[in-house]
Amino acid sequence: MTTYSAVVTTGIYCRPGCGAKPLARNTRTYELAAAAEAAGFRACLRCRPYRVAGPVAADAPELVCRAWQLVIDGILDEGTEAALAERVGLSPRHLRRLFLKHLGASPDQLARSRRAHFARRLLDDTDLTVLDIAFASGFGSLRQFNRIMREVFRASPTDLRDRRHRADRLVADGGLALRLPVLPGYDWDAVRDFLAARAVPGVEAVEGRAYRRTITVDGAPGLLEVSPGDAAGHLLLVAHLPYWEGLIHVVDQVGRLLGTETDHTAGVAALSADPVLGPVVRNRPGLPVPGAWSALEVGVREILARGREPEEAARRLKALVEALGTPVPGLPGGLTHAFPPPEALTRARLAALAPGQGLPAGDVAAIAALAEGAGALGYGTSPDALAAVPYLDDDLRQMLGLRLGQRGAFPLADPSLRAALEELGVPARGADSWTAGRWRPWRSLAATHLMAYGDRRRKAAFSLSAE
Repeated sequence: MTTYSAVVTTGIYCRPGCGAKPLARNTRTYELAAAAEAAGFRACLRCRPYRVAGPVAADAPELVCRAWQLVIDGILDEGTEAALAERVGLSPRHLRRLFLKHLGASPDQLARSRRAHFARRLLDDTDLTVLDIAFASGFGSLRQFNRIMREVFRASPTDLRDRRHRADRLVADGGLALRLPVLPGYDWDAVRDFLAARAVPGVEAVEGRAYRRTITVDGAPGLLEVSPGDAAGHLLLVAHLPYWEGLIHVVDQVGRLLGTETDHTAGVAALSADPVLGPVVRNRPGLPVPGAWSALEVGVREILARGREPEEAARRLKALVEALGTPVPGLPGGLTHAFPPPEALTRARLAALAPGQGLPAGDVAAIAALAEGAGALGYGTSPDALAAVPYLDDDLRQMLGLRLGQRGAFPLADPSLRAALEELGVPARGADSWTAGRWRPWRSLAATHLMAYGDRRRKAAFSLSAE
C-alpha cells in the first residue's frame, strides 16, 4: 500500500522515495493522495505523487469499496453524493461519514482528486489542448476544470503545462500516448501471458511484449495498445479513439483489466508461506489478479469453452465475433472486430448464426441471459448479483467473480487451474474445500497463480507433443 507523507511546516505531501527529509515530528501519513489534499496539503513538485498508482485502502469495508468503484465509473461526473448514496442503500450523511473514516476524504473530494491527477498526467504526457484535457478528465466545464486544478495543485492548467519536464512529453506514431502507473513489482510479462492465453480472436492480440485490443466508444471503434514503459513504475498506453471526451474512464478500464492498481502485497506474503502454492507464487510475485474489459466478454468465452477443446472453442468464439461484432478494418495482428455489444447477443441472432457456426440451445440461453444482465455486472459485482443472472452455473460465476474483483472466487473448472493442481499433487476431487481453508481470503490470487502456472505447463506439453 502506498503511504503518502505530508509535512505540516510546508503544506506539501510526498510519495515514498522522495528526496525530501522532513523531521518525523512534522509529518503526517495518509493512505490516499486525496486524503492528504482534503487535509489541505498540495502535491510535491519533486516526486509528483499524481504519477504513481494509488489503490483504495485494503481494509476498507466492501460497501465503501463498491461505492468508490461507482465513483471511478463516473457516477459523480454529473451526479451527486446523494445519488451515490441511494445506489448503495445509505443516507448521504452516513456514506460521507464512512468515506471520511476509512479513506480520509469524502466521495466528492476523492472524485475531484482523481480527475485532477489524471488531468495533470495528460498535461505532462500529451500535447492535448487544455479544453480537450478538461473533458477527457471528466470535468463538466472549463471553468470547473480551472478552479479545481488551482485548488489541488495551486496553479492553473496552463502554468502546470509550462512546468512539465522535457522528458515527460510522449510522442507516438499515431494515437495518444500516456503513462499508465503501476504498483512496485508489477509483473507485466506475467499479466501479458495470462491475457494471451485467454485472448478473444479478432478482438485481442499479443505480439512480443505488446498487448492490443479493439474497443468501441459510444458505438465508434477504437484501438488500445499497451507495452512496457521506458522506466519502472509505469506501462505505456497508446489509445486510438474517435474522440477524447471521457478518456479517464477508458484508462480506468484498462487499469482494471491489467490489475495495475490492485495491491496484493499481503496476499503474496500469505500465499508464499504455503508449502504447496508457495513456490508458484514466489516465482511470479508481481502477478496481480487481472480484471476484465467486460463481464460479457469473459462470460461468452467461458460459455463457449465448456466441454470443448481449445481449438474448437476459439473457432466458435471467432465465428461469433465476426458475425455479430463491429468490423474494425485495417488493423494489424489479426484484429478485425470489436466484441459484440449486449444488444447484438439476442437469442434470435445467436440462433441464426450460419450453418457450422450454430450454438447449442443451452449456450444460446446462457449468452443471451448474460447479455441482458451485462449492464449491472461491473467491477466489484457481488456474488449475489452474479447468482441472480439465470442460466449461469457456479463454475461460470466463479470465473466471472475472479475477473470482476471478488477476492474469494476460485474457478475450479478452469483447465489450466486443474492442470496446476494435478501437477502440485492436489486431487481435483475435494480441491475446492481443501483450498478454502488454506488460501482464504486470497483465493482469487491463488487461483490466478495456479492458472498462470497451468498455462505454462500446458503450453510446454503442447510444444513437446508438436515435436
